[in-house]
Amino acid sequence: MQNRYTILIQWSDEDRCYVVSLPEWGEFCHTHGNTYEEALKNAQEVLELLIESAKEDGEPLPKPQTWQSSFRVA
Repeated sequence: MQNRYTILIQWSDEDRCYVVSLPEWGEFCHTHGNTYEEALKNAQEVLELLIESAKEDGEPLPKPQTWQSSFRVA
């Protein structure tokens, strides 16, 4: 499934793992992983479940945040 939602992955010294935030889905939408790869995989799985659940419940999907660049490739 292709989506364009933000996945923020940061190391947490306190938790001793990678913590993932999914900002479009709310302040408290997080997952984690012991490795960066595991954190990313978990984030993708959570996103798929969130999208599926919203669609099943007839709820609108949040608008993906996009990064606007002023750089142009010549």
